[in-house]
Amino acid sequence: MHEAKSKLSQLAEKVYQGERVVIAKAGKPYLELLPLRDGRRQRTPGRLAGKITMAPDFDATPDEVIRAFEGQE
Repeated sequence: MHEAKSKLSQLAEKVYQGERVVIAKAGKPYLELLPLRDGRRQRTPGRLAGKITMAPDFDATPDEVIRAFEGQE
């Protein structure tokens, strides 16, 4: 951990270049450095409009299913 503190800039550059860096504490893996990357696309609401359909009876629950959930069967 102490060594990582003194070499943080160098470790950060390695991580950014794609190398995996795991920092150990007392000889055991403690944390992993990960780069912050741009590239997440902005979500577009409604992009699946017209592509998803519901069955006409979607809200109709059979009586036997309701009774089973209520412990009546």
